[in-house]
Amino acid sequence: MQAAAPTPTPVPGESNRNQHVIDVLSGLTVALALVPEAVAFAFVAGIPPIFGLYAAFMVGLITAVIGGRPGMISGATGALAVVMTGLVTKGNELGVAAGYDGEYGRGLQYLFATVILMGWIQITAGICRLGKFVRLIPFPVMLGFVNGLAIVIGKAQFGQFEQLTTPGDTATAEWIGGNKLWITIGFIALTMAIIHFWPKINKKVPGALLAIIVVTAIVHFSGLEIDTVKTYLVNRTGNEAASVEGSFPPFNGIPDIPYTWETFIFILPFAIILASIGLIESLMTLSLIDDMTNTRGRGNKECVGQGVANVVTGAFSGMGGCAMIGQSMINISSGGRGRLSGIVAALGLLAFILFGASWIEMVPLAALVGVMFIVVIATFEWTTLKILHKVPLSDAFTVVLVTVVTVYTDLAIAVGVGILWSAVVFAWKAARHMNAVEKINDEGSKIYILHGPLFFGSTLSFKEIFNIEEDPEDVIIDFRFTRVWDHSGVEAIGALAERYQAAGKKLHIRHLSKECAKLLDKASTMIEVNRLEDPDYHIADDRLG
Repeated sequence: MQAAAPTPTPVPGESNRNQHVIDVLSGLTVALALVPEAVAFAFVAGIPPIFGLYAAFMVGLITAVIGGRPGMISGATGALAVVMTGLVTKGNELGVAAGYDGEYGRGLQYLFATVILMGWIQITAGICRLGKFVRLIPFPVMLGFVNGLAIVIGKAQFGQFEQLTTPGDTATAEWIGGNKLWITIGFIALTMAIIHFWPKINKKVPGALLAIIVVTAIVHFSGLEIDTVKTYLVNRTGNEAASVEGSFPPFNGIPDIPYTWETFIFILPFAIILASIGLIESLMTLSLIDDMTNTRGRGNKECVGQGVANVVTGAFSGMGGCAMIGQSMINISSGGRGRLSGIVAALGLLAFILFGASWIEMVPLAALVGVMFIVVIATFEWTTLKILHKVPLSDAFTVVLVTVVTVYTDLAIAVGVGILWSAVVFAWKAARHMNAVEKINDEGSKIYILHGPLFFGSTLSFKEIFNIEEDPEDVIIDFRFTRVWDHSGVEAIGALAERYQAAGKKLHIRHLSKECAKLLDKASTMIEVNRLEDPDYHIADDRLG
């Protein structure tokens, strides 16, 4: 009988090499998708597109190297661009008033200064270990955030079906029509089909990259009339020479603005808002990728990475940025997992700017739109539609609320509204659980064994539990099964002690946490606190960050 063939011995490092190849190809795919997004967001901010491309390169590279989440892609984003619009406009007005004759007014200089300050705020947040608090965001808020961003990304793609009648501030947009529209739709469908079916044939080459190459080749050699990156730039600027070609990001150094208290007061609110939006979007995207890859990113390190990236970007003439959920999803779905994918995406984008502009400008918008539609489908949590009627009504409302606010305002407001609503709902539910079991011990003392949290919402229920007039001379409150959460709870205990003291009765507190016992030290003359069995409680641990 022939002996069985020996099992092949795995080649050391082979799996790592395979992952490196996947990271490189995935990074190139992301680099292609970064171009139109960066250009579009620069237009939203009211600045030349090259400054959006610079930001996509620098923020993407630095966060890929020192950030806290390998595989996450950062760059210029729409959430930040919307806020920057007012900053640039007001900055230009200040520049005109000061007689500044720069090529783009002083608005760009104010923007660069704000981005640098924004970066320092983010670095401070990371050093103070604030990144861990993103894990306190309720899951329904996260669902609404993901679904809202998916809708926003999808809506943004329909802008590629429009053309400006006359470029400029008074331009109006018209939908493309006729054969051009149907050809565009056909290539979008072809792109999506390739991305969907190609992984069944070969998983090493990302389907998105193959789809972009195939569609670009067909359009180039067939001569079909369809919009490309080049025609998009020309249409939006009105300049036939418009291009994504540029030089290495120029060192801007110290922005050319008056360094006065008035200037600081002007840019500080914008810097705080931009830093907050950037960190929220980055940390929530980090959390989403953690769930998708079953790995763990480091929130505090990501805060510092985003901050350093924005400080450098502002000094090198970039508009700043944060994590991009769309491009991150492209990277993850294409197999990109390591830092190499983000590094390749950034360097690939720089190579396009320096050497490959003509090649990138040939890419049909339909191919890029098809890629982003696949991202939308993958990003949207379709299970939400199945579980809305199964979860508590308050949670379902939270998901819908955050989704709608994300679509119609911006991410920071949506998350803030969602957290506030969730907190109110939680406080209301928790307040209803305050109750006590009463009993008399062998010494004749009455014991109240409390259940439920004591905080601002439950203080009224807490006060209604006690019957001071009918209680014996000695009363014990046992906090074994409850926690005091805030100063309102401490004040409620103090007020209760005063009432018992006024009635000539003695009040004892048992099993109170040390943190709360310290707050009650000032009431020691009225309350006897037994600390022998008091445990330690900590709400959040810095190691979570």
